[in-house]
Amino acid sequence: MSIDPGKPEYVWRQVADVIAARIAAGGYSGRLPSEGDLARDLGVGKNTVRRALVDLRERGLVVTLPQRGTFVATPVRRDGE
Repeated sequence: MSIDPGKPEYVWRQVADVIAARIAAGGYSGRLPSEGDLARDLGVGKNTVRRALVDLRERGLVVTLPQRGTFVATPVRRDGE
């Protein structure tokens, strides 16, 4: 999946979807790369990555710990699952 600024979908959402796909595929586990590294890797600005991370936090896919970084969220198992 690549980032295409010409698509009608917001770039930050495309970035969030790419990161989510990498998490699902096992490409990221534990701590995510820094915002700067993600921005360089995906060819977007840091503010775009920040907005994408907000979306991923809202989806429950990542958690951000101040002064520590952003981490892949541990799935919560419910009884019967």
